[in-house]
Amino acid sequence: MSDFSDRVARLRTERRLTQRELAESLELSRQTVSNWEKGKIEPNIGVLAKIASYFGVSTDFLLGHETYTTQYEGKYRQEGFYWGRKINRLAHEVLRLMTPERPLRLLDVGCGEGQAAVFFARNGYHVTAFDIAASGLAKGRGLAKAAGVHVDFFQADFLHHELINDYDVIYSTDVLEYVPPEKRESVMRGFREHTRTGGINVLDTFVEKEFIDTAPDWEHDKEFYWQTGELFSHYRGNWKLELCEETIFDCDSGGMPHRHCMDMMIARKMV
Repeated sequence: MSDFSDRVARLRTERRLTQRELAESLELSRQTVSNWEKGKIEPNIGVLAKIASYFGVSTDFLLGHETYTTQYEGKYRQEGFYWGRKINRLAHEVLRLMTPERPLRLLDVGCGEGQAAVFFARNGYHVTAFDIAASGLAKGRGLAKAAGVHVDFFQADFLHHELINDYDVIYSTDVLEYVPPEKRESVMRGFREHTRTGGINVLDTFVEKEFIDTAPDWEHDKEFYWQTGELFSHYRGNWKLELCEETIFDCDSGGMPHRHCMDMMIARKMV
């Protein structure tokens, strides 16, 4: 199989799509998709761009010219859970504010090793979760299997992934610092537009403080500090801030003690 045929087949199966469903979404025939996956044909540049947009990846990735890379890929391959098994406080706030008394759809953006995604599934949410690190997703699937719950895990780079479905809860922690300033409004707009009325966005990000040194494991070419209050400023008008908080805490990631400052927010879509 070519790089393209292998990758389009993997992306399709990760999303639990049949060849016919993918073909209909792209307004093509099922036989065309089948021929792609058999390596018989490849799409022209226009269709290739459409496929990349649909799956939230780059055309270079589809053609095998780039791979999913992250510093956590190797860390998640290690024994145990890199981030431990403790559930983020914001996840418990979701239970308080959006108790799943009816079926609620929840999206975990940048789910890591899947601890929060499985926690939500165990508490009755219909969970979709994605991350860039395949090794983290593998642990998440194992965790879900052990817990006897289903989570729709798939691999994607959230900087290129365009949301398709609407959700009652969009949850993303320790992720938004990977969004460069020029892309922040488009990412946040995607979250806002794909949240159902009455639903919530649950987010946090690291903010820059002159009196706090940069963490030793900070990826200077990939991570970008936000400014105090910047996260909150994306939720105006028809959004109510249920939680709006800034905190400073100790951390030992990277093997050296240091501190972080983080803004945390829960916003509800009112209309």
